[in-house]
Amino acid sequence: MTRTLTCIICPRGCTLQAEINGDSVSVSGNACKRGEEYGRSECLHPVRTVTAVIRVENRPDCALSVKTAQPIAKEHIFDLMAVLRGMTVKAPVAIGEVICDNIYGTQVIATGSVE
Repeated sequence: MTRTLTCIICPRGCTLQAEINGDSVSVSGNACKRGEEYGRSECLHPVRTVTAVIRVENRPDCALSVKTAQPIAKEHIFDLMAVLRGMTVKAPVAIGEVICDNIYGTQVIATGSVE
């Protein structure tokens, strides 16, 4: 099977052709080694950094922006979002503060501050 991908690792945006044979992937069209690694990873085990907002319990007029510290497997995104949707924090929260530890192998951290 062949997949056409656009590399998102750098601004160049190379068009990659990935030929998939079981657990083996050969990538062409990449301008650098990172593009080849991205194409292989995207076909075998795609991951994403997740961004979201969480309710602030004692500040009903605002929400806290958060993200995963490391990318998680694409198949866990909806499960993570369900957890985050049910979560609240209390202000004050500082940027970089860990909101949730060890969820799908990473942390959820604050990307903004709430006083």
